[in-house]
Formats: sequence, structure tokens, C-alpha cells
Amino acid sequence: MLRPWPLTIVLDRRSDTPIGLQIVHSIIEEVRRGRLKPGTPLPGTRELADSLGVNRKTVIIAFAELQAQGWLSSETRRGTFVAENLPLLDAGSPDSPPIPDRPLFRPSRAISNLVADVPPRDMLAFDDGAPDIRHVPVDILARAYRDGLRGTLQRRRLGYGDPRGSEPLRASIAAMLSAERGLAVTADNLCLTRGSQMAIFVAAQTLVSAGDTVVVEELSYPPAREAFRRAGAEIASVGVDAQGLLPDDLERVCRRKRVRAVYVTPHHHFPTTVLMTPERRMRLMLLASQFGFAVVEDDYDHDFHFTHQPMLPLAAFDGEGRVVYIGSLSKVLSPSLRMGYVSAPKALTDRIAAEVMMVDRQGDPAMEAAIAEFIEAGELHRHTRKMMRLYAERRERFAELLPATFGEAIALSVPDGGLAFWVRFQGVDLEQLLERAHARRVHFQSPRPFASNGVAVDALRLGFAGLDLGELEAATERLGAAHRDVVG
Repeated sequence: MLRPWPLTIVLDRRSDTPIGLQIVHSIIEEVRRGRLKPGTPLPGTRELADSLGVNRKTVIIAFAELQAQGWLSSETRRGTFVAENLPLLDAGSPDSPPIPDRPLFRPSRAISNLVADVPPRDMLAFDDGAPDIRHVPVDILARAYRDGLRGTLQRRRLGYGDPRGSEPLRASIAAMLSAERGLAVTADNLCLTRGSQMAIFVAAQTLVSAGDTVVVEELSYPPAREAFRRAGAEIASVGVDAQGLLPDDLERVCRRKRVRAVYVTPHHHFPTTVLMTPERRMRLMLLASQFGFAVVEDDYDHDFHFTHQPMLPLAAFDGEGRVVYIGSLSKVLSPSLRMGYVSAPKALTDRIAAEVMMVDRQGDPAMEAAIAEFIEAGELHRHTRKMMRLYAERRERFAELLPATFGEAIALSVPDGGLAFWVRFQGVDLEQLLERAHARRVHFQSPRPFASNGVAVDALRLGFAGLDLGELEAATERLGAAHRDVVG
């Protein structure tokens, strides 16, 4: 049985209202305010009487009255509970008003329109490209965490530490970035964050002042745009095609405005999945040098590339310290494992660490020790290789299912890497399709937020990695049925 929560009953012994009735009113008020919810266990009559300093018989009479009114229910040998079916809840008493829905004061800035895209649990879901968490090596991670927690305790490191994150994990990630991605970094160039979104946020706070211009692509990652807006930036957008960002568009913006930073996802562009070509990358870096802006490179999906070796990040060719490189372990392991990082010149990472202190102070020392052990033992590399094989099979199957299901109603190019497809639909209202898809018990993310300039989007980003082959087939079949519902 759940342990009863202590009741916050304050008795006024100078009041004309009898003590028993005060107990009745207090418990009803606790229920009305939502602190005591249906099914919540209450303390026993003896325990409550002792805590209030009253006669037990007074509490017994009060409980009997509450049961008679329908507020409480009693079960033999189990105790007394808040009733599952409560009396009609009238407005709370003037002395204890409920928490209002809206504050009386005005927020300091516009409220973000970002909404977490969490599908109902009973639906199959095409997410935006998340991994299959069912294959996370839980036992290995649990052992590593146990060892990390024990080591942290033994070294007395459970107090406040370096806001940049633990030095062993930063060193492990630096070695990984150097060996696999060509970055000339050390632990001093890294700051750990709770996921890549926090990394984007603190980078924006560090780089941007009010009124600065930040450039994003016309289709881009909505939370990144919002992070720069929150830092005071004015957002300008440039086009993107099958080869990535359009450098001529960017140059025109740079000649009209003083651009402070350009945010890009060059490896697998979000949301379209296209790979920025070497020529476009070189042009972007030349423009950064010419106009003096920073390049914020979000390499969120680097590890999964299926047709050839992954292209090295922009940061690998940065000789001027202009690239702020952001990465994460979430796509390899699990989104709930919030482990991101920022790589930049040391002077900038020190500034970023100061921003981290403002919002989070530091990460989880035991978890950071566990992840460092996981990397050093080669477990991260083994897990990545295993998931590469699994996701390659799912990618191949999804590439067969889509044209077989939709035929000429869609246009797509099978992506070289990443965990999602970008699928264009011909002549269909995608918001209406989403409504019909939910009726068919399948979910996808609305494409509307992807557009930085409010233009209509005629394509869907459909993640395939989180669904096994049977689920992929079922989800695609349901989406096809929803499409037929819309187009007839």
C-alpha cells in the first residue's frame, strides 16, 4: 500500500468551530485544491490524532462524516482513502483559493509556440528520427553507472564540480572526435550539456546579443530557431536544395545585414536529410571568413551513414576558430540519456560553461563517469556498429514499402544516412492527413513548424529507426489507408 502523505491540517483552538468540523473542512479543502487526489491513502485515525494533539474519537467522528458525504472511503485491513468518485466539486473556499490557470502578471517575452511531439502510446509513430531504445544495452550501462557512482563516492565528487563536465568524459569524447571526425580538440575545448538542445541554447546565449542576425535555412530545426530568438536574435532564412544550403542566398543576406551566426545541419540536413556537398561546405566557410560570422554546426546524426564513410564535419576544416560544433550521444543510445556537448575554442567554451552554471550548474557526475567507462571500454563503438546493421535493414525495407504503398503520389530520395526519410506528397492536405492518420492509429509529426518563414510544407519527415520491420509494415499500411481516406 502507498505510504500516506502527511496532512497539512491547521487547527484554530480559539475558534467557535468544533475541532472535528475543522478536520472535516480541512480535508475537503485539500481534496478541492488537488493536493489529495482520488485513491490517496490517509493516515490512520490514531496517527492523525497524535499528530494533531486531539482525541482519537474526534478523528474517528470526522472520518465518518467525510465518508457519509462521499469524500472518503474505507477498506477493511487496508485503511482510509480519498474516494474515487468524489462529490461535485464546488468552488474552493475564499480562504484557500485554487491556483489560477493564468498569472495576473504579464510574462517578460512572447511565449514559445513549441510543443513537444509526443504521440499517444497506443499508436505506431513515425518520429523525427529517434533511435530504437529497446536495443539500449541496459545491463552494461547499469553496471557502468554503478561503478561510476561508487567511484564518485570514493573520490568524494558528489559535490559541486566543473560546470564543463567531468574531465575523464570530456577527454574520452575529445579522443573520439579526433579519431572519428577529424577534430583537433582536447578536453579543454569541450563543455558537456544535458543534450544537444541545451548545447544550442547556451551557445546562442553566448554568441548572440539583442538585434543580431542569425541565419537558418528555410526549413530547419524549430527549437534551434527558438533558442536564437530567445537570445535576442533576428532570424533570417536562406534556401536549401538537394546539395544543401544555398550560398548565394547567404551572401545576399550578409551584404544586407550584419550576420552574427549561421546555424546549419550539414551532415543530414534537418528536416530534408540532404547532405551538404563539399563545394557548398567550402563556400560556407569562405563566407564565414569574409563576413566574420560564427558557424553553429549541429551534427546531431553523424554516426549513422549507410552508403559510404561519413563526411567530416565543418569543424574538422576550421582553421580560424569560427565553428561551434554541437553533438550528442542521444541518437546512439537514447533520447532520455541527456548527454550533449559543445566543442569550440577554449575561450568560448569557458563562456559557455558560465552559461551552463546559470541554468544547470553541472551535469550528473556518476552518469558522466559511466559514459566515460562505456566509451573507453569500446562499448559505444560496438553498440553503434550493431545498430548500424539493424537500421540499414530497416532503411532498405522502408525504401521498398513507401513506393509500393503510395506509388506516384509521393516523391522521395533514399537518404545516404540518418534515421528518417523526407517524403513529398502530391496534392494532399498534410494536416488533414495527420487527422486521418490518428484515426488509423498511426502518428507523424506535422511539418508546419519546420518552415522558418511560414511557407507551406508539402513533405513529411518519417523516422524509421524506432520501428521494427513488422511495425514499419503496419505503420506504412495504416498511413496508406489514411492517405486513401483523404484523396479518395
